[in-house]
Amino acid sequence: MTSTSSASDTADARPLRTAFVGKGGAGKSAIVGTFARLLARADDEPVLVLDSDPMPGLAFTLGLEIDDAGIDDAAVVERAEGEEGPRFRLRPGLSAEDAVEAYATVAPDGVRFLQIGNLRGGVGSIMRSQHAFHQIKSELPRNRWHVIGDLPGGTRQPFLGWAGFADSVVVVIEASAKGLLSGRRFAKLAGSVVEPDRLFAVVSKARSSDDAQQVESRTGLRVIESIPWDDAFADAEREGLAPLDAVPDAPAIQQIQSLVHALQGVLT
Repeated sequence: MTSTSSASDTADARPLRTAFVGKGGAGKSAIVGTFARLLARADDEPVLVLDSDPMPGLAFTLGLEIDDAGIDDAAVVERAEGEEGPRFRLRPGLSAEDAVEAYATVAPDGVRFLQIGNLRGGVGSIMRSQHAFHQIKSELPRNRWHVIGDLPGGTRQPFLGWAGFADSVVVVIEASAKGLLSGRRFAKLAGSVVEPDRLFAVVSKARSSDDAQQVESRTGLRVIESIPWDDAFADAEREGLAPLDAVPDAPAIQQIQSLVHALQGVLT
């Protein structure tokens, strides 16, 4: 079920544009944050993590203090009267790449972190940030940046515009009855966004060697990696620590490293 490749196999891999989706509580954000930092260590291309969850929590896994601010209002202007297009856009002269450099938080290992913001003030409070977020993910140069998206929990919402930037979609699934049910729904929705050969599953919190086979047979998705249940990894997450810093040799970290190589290998 698991695919790995050496550094020489992935040296010429093109930058990844990958969206991670999954049911709330499946461990998606913990995997995404660790994945992004390991990818940055393995590749010279810059890595941007996009957190489009309006209830964000990815910062801890990246090794940052919690920060739920969206894109600065100063980066965004309102559409002029009679002008076509979205209501808000990046201000004139500010490219998507410039906006990342100016407004994304720099996490350990040089990962850039950009998020839509928190919904505590209602949808209107993040509307400007939301439009800028969409523009950045659409216009960022494809031949340079790795773009890794942590999409909102749930099933339908992640695919309503948020997954459009991605060349591949990874569905994070626990091998439980509820997890498998959600996995089937994700598989159906993701199939409308990416080609079948760019749609994968990652088993999260695996407790048995049979979990990957069960996920494949029950969802029809190709399992590209299986991340084991790992007490040390889970404890670090519970304490608000980045597992990669707190327990760098944990088994879950090793398998996420394999996931980096696997995705680079199959998406060349």
